[in-house]
Amino acid sequence: DKLNIVILAAGKGMRMNSAKAKVLHSLAGKPLLQYVINTAKHLNPQKIIVVYGYGGEAVPKAFAHEEIIWVEQSKQLGTGHAVQQVMPHLDSDATTLILLGDVPLVSADTCKNLLEKTQQLGLLTVKKANPSGYGRILRDSAGKVSAIVEHKDATAQQRGINEVNTGIIVASNAYLIAWLERLTNNNAQGEYYLTDIVAMAVQDGLTV
Repeated sequence: DKLNIVILAAGKGMRMNSAKAKVLHSLAGKPLLQYVINTAKHLNPQKIIVVYGYGGEAVPKAFAHEEIIWVEQSKQLGTGHAVQQVMPHLDSDATTLILLGDVPLVSADTCKNLLEKTQQLGLLTVKKANPSGYGRILRDSAGKVSAIVEHKDATAQQRGINEVNTGIIVASNAYLIAWLERLTNNNAQGEYYLTDIVAMAVQDGLTV
């Protein structure tokens, strides 16, 4: 199966208190993003596409030795907007794995597991004792995923859910491209959330 890997690496990283792009910060002698690129390479994708933004050309320059398609997100308008920027590079007959440039320790085995289990749309979720700030996974009475609600948009009851979205997602491009075209920014942050594709998949009668 054809695999496209998209790594989201455009964020500033406000909590780093640094002018340097978050993904260029070093962990055990390597930039955070290098770990994610290495994991991506283990999965033998047809292409690796990295979305960069904050820090400008310093990010692609730091990885000039890698075979990567670089796509700039000049305005940070959300994760959905970031993935919309890569649409011209996605193969219509491939599956896309979305990874995060600031999540260096996700393993290739975890990614393989998610890829093997996904037909149309798959999410990597985690249960957290303190889920504050994370998008919550909403499930129906049968236990199937029905949507993801971002923390700022969640009701008090939804905030009690401890299963959260990691941001690592697999989608069949046949569906993903159509979902990206339908995204809107009608939410508390005025951003285009990639997570809105989950409710779209359910609306389309697919199992997440």
